[in-house]
Amino acid sequence: MPASRSYDPLPSYRPVAGEVAGGWSVPAADLPLGPLVLAVDGPAALDWTALADGVADAVRSAGRDVALLDVRDHYAAAADERVATAPVPADDPFFTPLSRGEVADLFDAVPRPGRPGRDGVTVVFGPGAALCGPDVLWYADLPKRYAEAAVAKGELPIGANLGRPGEPGDLVRLFYTDWPVLDRHRDAIAGRVDRWIDVQDARPASLDGAALRGTLAHLARGPVRTRPYFNSTPWGGQWAASELGFTPRAGNTALGYELIAPEAGVLVGEKDGPRVELPFQLLCVLHPREMLGEDAHRRFGTSFPIRFDYLDTVGGGNLSLHLHPREQYMREVFGWPYTQHETYYVTAAEDGARVLLGLTEQADVETLRSQVEDSIAHGTPVPVEDHVQSHPATVGQLFMIPAGTPHASGAGNLVLEVSATPYLYSLRLYDWLRKDARGASRPLPHRHGFANLDTGRRGADVVKDLVQRPRTLRAGEGWREEVVGALPEMFYAVHRLVVAPDAEIPDDTAGRFHILNVAAGEGAVIETDDGRTHTLAFAETLTVPAAVGAYRVRAVGGEEVRIVKALVVEP
Repeated sequence: MPASRSYDPLPSYRPVAGEVAGGWSVPAADLPLGPLVLAVDGPAALDWTALADGVADAVRSAGRDVALLDVRDHYAAAADERVATAPVPADDPFFTPLSRGEVADLFDAVPRPGRPGRDGVTVVFGPGAALCGPDVLWYADLPKRYAEAAVAKGELPIGANLGRPGEPGDLVRLFYTDWPVLDRHRDAIAGRVDRWIDVQDARPASLDGAALRGTLAHLARGPVRTRPYFNSTPWGGQWAASELGFTPRAGNTALGYELIAPEAGVLVGEKDGPRVELPFQLLCVLHPREMLGEDAHRRFGTSFPIRFDYLDTVGGGNLSLHLHPREQYMREVFGWPYTQHETYYVTAAEDGARVLLGLTEQADVETLRSQVEDSIAHGTPVPVEDHVQSHPATVGQLFMIPAGTPHASGAGNLVLEVSATPYLYSLRLYDWLRKDARGASRPLPHRHGFANLDTGRRGADVVKDLVQRPRTLRAGEGWREEVVGALPEMFYAVHRLVVAPDAEIPDDTAGRFHILNVAAGEGAVIETDDGRTHTLAFAETLTVPAAVGAYRVRAVGGEEVRIVKALVVEP
């Protein structure tokens, strides 16, 4: 039996039919001989000038002439407006619908550079470079966490937005315009990229196109874990820093991104060598049936619909009181095809920790609205527990949070949030009069919140429906599988595998992906019928693609192991 191990913040997989190269020299040397046009495409929030200089220097060092063409210089005068989101009410400073624009909308006419002389190389670079009809196509990527941090800090040149090169960045623009537009573009060209280049480090790492696609095809058929990271916020705690070894960027480890598909990456490369971080979303784009399964692919397209993340308030403060858009509102107002149902699984809790969830029997919505508005205008506290129920944060309890339900994780919790993937529309009602690092109050989109508040489920119905007791689904010698949360209005269910020391539980994806997280115990080993073995330590999360089929989960260590499992259920 493999020995148990500690949490790995840098899970990595070997490339298939190739190897990861460090620096620019190998990509430059691999370019075909003769005159050619090389396009380097990628996201807007990237230092394109430095990248172009690095490529040009490497090509010149290989003895070839270079000409540079920045496609951003060819954007139309109205490029910014062309890809912007649909019009929204002028009095809504919080959200915009997701942009439906395309990269081609940036141009009146896409530049078509002629072939250079002799053995020269024309390097066309910037978002949309792939549209110029190149001979060779590279994609330079910077994981989204870097773009978000840079834009939030106002750093340039990384802080620019799509259609606004050289201007200060804007997070709203980044989330609702840049990412939707550029993700669609990236997904559309992924099948013909000749080299993928990761530029998160000063020395880039890259993988050629054949190895890129061979590796993604392999990963889509076996258990895979994404690279985790933690963000800091004013309410954040210290659990992940003390227990998992993460170093807080701004004093705490509030939000732990275990698997949030639009931002998640998979590390590829040898542990002692250069590694590239490939977007998890590419697995779903290039291999949707293998990853999602036929039913989920039909329902959600290539959007991976479930996410796992941590909310760390151990040594921190309460989350804001908030809720999420209901289905019709999410579609009609914000443009997401499905909404953000959530659950909280309590992994760890300090004595006396609580979870706020659901309306009290006597809650008066108009009184709450008046108190929220008064708090925003005058800084008066809101007596939250007059309106919202407070529940003990018992380790192992799952709290169901369907869209429209007011909720907050209280101070002193480590909550595993098992949720639908949409994550950009938290409709906050109250944030405990808290200030951010700049002394500003958090924006509170309370009008959206009250427009979506579910007033029908309250009092005893909250406990009955949303604080469910586990029920055994199946059992065997030394193991059982429990349903810990399921609701008719939610498209996914949360189960728990309970495995005794040295015991093994059989499972089968049966055509739909599973997500596993070790919530208690030392860890587990996952074995598939095709001979793949994947270890999983406490607090780690693993995706088991639909294509895996039958697999087994074996407990590691001398204590019972409890694994949270999520899956899409039949409609």
